[in-house]
Formats: sequence, C-alpha cells, structure tokens
Amino acid sequence: MRKVLKFLPRAALVLIVLLVLVGVWKREQITRLLAVNSLFSEEKIVGNFSNMDSAFLTRSMSRGDGPVTPLPIGENWAPDAAVNTWIKDRAVTGLVVLKDGQLRHESYYLGTGPKDRRISWSMAKSYISALIGIVLDRGDIASLDDPVVQYAPALKGSAYDGASIRNVLNMASGVVFDEDYLDFNSDINRMGRVLALGRSMDQFTAGLQESFAPAGKTWQYVSIDTHVIGMVVRGAAGRPIPELLQEHVIAPMGLEADPYYLTDGYGVAFVLGGLNLTTRDYARFGEMFRQDGIWNGQQIVPADWIAASTRPSAPTAPGKEQYGYQWWMAPDATEGEYYARGIYGQYIYIDKARGVVIALNSADRGFRGDGVNDQNIAMFRRIAAEL
Repeated sequence: MRKVLKFLPRAALVLIVLLVLVGVWKREQITRLLAVNSLFSEEKIVGNFSNMDSAFLTRSMSRGDGPVTPLPIGENWAPDAAVNTWIKDRAVTGLVVLKDGQLRHESYYLGTGPKDRRISWSMAKSYISALIGIVLDRGDIASLDDPVVQYAPALKGSAYDGASIRNVLNMASGVVFDEDYLDFNSDINRMGRVLALGRSMDQFTAGLQESFAPAGKTWQYVSIDTHVIGMVVRGAAGRPIPELLQEHVIAPMGLEADPYYLTDGYGVAFVLGGLNLTTRDYARFGEMFRQDGIWNGQQIVPADWIAASTRPSAPTAPGKEQYGYQWWMAPDATEGEYYARGIYGQYIYIDKARGVVIALNSADRGFRGDGVNDQNIAMFRRIAAEL
C-alpha cells in the first residue's frame, strides 16, 4: 500500500485524505443513509422494523410513572388454517385482538416478540390527529378552517399557503408530492434522505412549491400533509410534539414501554410515520378510541373529535376508500368501523358495533399488491365476526 501511495500524484493523496476525513466526520449520516437504502430489503426488514432506533435519530417519550394498564384476558380465540395462511402470506410479526376490552388473542412471528417496539409508519398519522383534537379542544387552535400559515408561518409562500387545517387533515391540500416508494427520486424518498442525513423536515416542506388542484377540492394521499399538521400543532401549542403526546396521551394511558419518535437533525419528530410502540400498546390506543376517548375513567381525546375524525369527510372518489381526519374507512364501512394504516402492513382496526379492536404489525413487502388492503380488511371483519 505504501508503494502505491508513493507514486500517486500529490493532488490524489490530498483527495484521498479529504475523503477519509469526510467519511469519519459524516460517519453517522452515511450510516443512516445506508440504513435507508436497505431498510426494506428482504433479509433485514423484520429486524429493522423492530429496531429503528439503531439506525435513526430518535426522541424518547416516557410512558410515565404509573402502573401498566392491564388488558384483561378473555376467552381465547385461535386462528384457523385460513387465518394462519394469511398471517404467513402477509409476513405478520404481531397480532393482538381485543373484544370489549378483553384480550382474546396475541401472537408474534418471524422471530419477534411482545416487547418489540415496532415502527408505526403511517399509523402515526392517526396519533397526530388525536393530538390536534386535544389542542383544538384546549383552544390553542381557533378553528379547523384557519389557514395553516397562521400557526406555521414558515409555510408562507409555499404550496401550502392558502390551505386550511381541515384541508391537510383530509389529505386535500392539492400539493404535488410523489409518493412512489419504488422511484429513487420521488418526493417520499427524497424526504427519507432528508431524515437520514439529519436535515430539516420543516425546510423540506416549506420548499414544496407546486399544486395540482385548489386546496379542499381533490383528495390525494400526501404524507407530507401530516408534517404540516405537526407544524401547526407545534406553532399553536408552542411545544414539541413528543412532549404534547407524552403529557396528553402516552402517560395517562399506562402503556407498557417508553415509545419513541424518529426525528430529523433538528429534533423535530417524524410525525407522519416515525412513532414506535409495542403491538399491545397500539391496541390500547385503538381501544381508547373505541371507548370514545375514555381510558381508565379519564377523557383522553374529546369524544366529539373522535366522532368527527373517524367518519368520511374528505373528497374521495365514489366507491373508493374513504378518509376522515387521518383515519381510513372502507368503501362499505359500517358506522363506527375505521382504521389506521401504515405501509408494509401496519393496522389498528376498530369495529365499534362489535366491540373489536385489532392491532397488526407486519413486514409485508407485497403490501402494494392489487387487493391486499381489501383482503386485510376482509380478514379483520372475519375475525371480528367470529369473536
């Protein structure tokens, strides 16, 4: 090696030294970027989804100092052959089923266990929806029809200038945002690199300039809309999202483990998909919603907000999936049937009429397939009917 270096031009030697120094200086950023590039690979996806804090910047939330709220054990429900086939085909890692608040089934797969804190992906959107209902009830936000720039002035002059809080809650901002996970240069993947490299999510969002429709007119799933909701909540309440969620939701619920958020390099929580909890704690959140926001006798989320946020209100196309305020409903949803959903098979499914809550975590690399979401909802309905 020394002989090789001896005959290299001086400029080349300087370049090599600089590259080595940059590699050391930017080691953490490079490590996170490499983690993003292999996050969903077949051999790593299961482990990655239970250990996101090993590769990304994070911020922990304390579960509080109170006792863990128990999940009373009810009559056991056992999956049959068809359900077990579905579990295998969909690469399920955790399944928790509640009926009238009682634990009827719990199982874990692919080497994972009940203590794993699992990435929510877009289920996190329903948590930020709950939080905006809380700050609205507290009077920190005057109206959902207020413009987002009133609480997030950094968005003035961006594509969000002119959108209301209601518009972004409904995913009807009209902002151009390419959510193709298979395209390296898509907006969603550029956003992932912003997160990995420790850059600013706020700056990235304020840099979006294009719209495809007037705000409020057209529904299109745009994940960055949820970051805007987070900016609004931070601006209205004057506090970071993890602090607010810990105080108003996490600590009062008696969860099992300290949750955490992925963050950008400025400590801003990745509210559109970076929350990490156990599967049982996801089920607790769903059960709290099923009980109209009440948990252990305490009103956690206002009941009127739960009613408003979990019914169809977005301008979705007829016959297609429906959307509320960061919650999904099937095209043929019955009253009180709705769900939070994240990529790769994360769900909190609620059927209020049947008293059922199902929390599902998966590492399903085939989640984009035609009809997969419909199959999952059909399976949840089948399970609910059997309990």
